[in-house]
Amino acid sequence: AAVNPGAEVIADGSIHVYAPLKGRALAGARGDVTARIFTTHLEAELVSIAGVYRTFDTALDAAVAKKPAQIRLADASQIIIESL
Repeated sequence: AAVNPGAEVIADGSIHVYAPLKGRALAGARGDVTARIFTTHLEAELVSIAGVYRTFDTALDAAVAKKPAQIRLADASQIIIESL
């Protein structure tokens, strides 16, 4: 199901959204730095992995905007967004 603007999904582990992700997704809520967020259509307001947050006040890179993407944590402190 889609995660609409203003909606939030939270998980202790990874999150899979097989629809547009337009709201907030917080994976690894209890500190799991290996958690990831997967979506088929990235338009998120905010993403978080293990308490490391990234908002999207500015436009996403065209390589990942509105496309399938994976979001992960690198070095336990940096959000990485990769196209799938």
